[in-house]
Amino acid sequence: MSPRAWQRMLSGRRLDLLDPSPLDIEIEDIAHGLARVARWNGQTTGAHAFSVAQHSVVVEEIVAHIEPALEPRWRLAALLHDASEYVIGDMISPFKAALGVDYKAFEFRLETAIHVRFGLPAATPAGIKRLIKRADRACAFFEATQLAGFTHSESLELFGAPPTGYALRIEPLPPAEAQAQYQRRFEILSEAAGYRVQDQAFDTV
Repeated sequence: MSPRAWQRMLSGRRLDLLDPSPLDIEIEDIAHGLARVARWNGQTTGAHAFSVAQHSVVVEEIVAHIEPALEPRWRLAALLHDASEYVIGDMISPFKAALGVDYKAFEFRLETAIHVRFGLPAATPAGIKRLIKRADRACAFFEATQLAGFTHSESLELFGAPPTGYALRIEPLPPAEAQAQYQRRFEILSEAAGYRVQDQAFDTV
């Protein structure tokens, strides 16, 4: 018997990890999972871990700060930029690099399925990817200095300076609150982008 390569989600979906189908991806599963995945492998201060769900909401906010006129669909892409981690967890960048190409290929297949499920292009345009990465690094700067024990100079060296005029004070949320915040933001952005989630597909309104 071949080893099991699927995971059962709380929605009841069975997600094939090697060949993920968009039809087996639900925003409720993503929000639930990301709210329980800790950034920095949990090595942060405070009563609660800083979750990938909360991080993703902040990244989308920073993207909008940098590019206020950005289309809602690309803000949705920013919110979903780490959505694959609801399955594979949040590995720190040095470990991802050590794992190499196979890990990146797996991550890419999952990201593609998520984008297709929610009406986004399978491949994010290069300019949008750079914008999201800039916002991601800015959020990491605040996380590193406020939660993960990095000095200001260390964070500047590793992540660069955050965008001018943007300030953030992080207060990690309990998982249930982070999950609700993430899902609310998804609903707002998906509606603004002109999409609605159906039982089996993501259709244009």
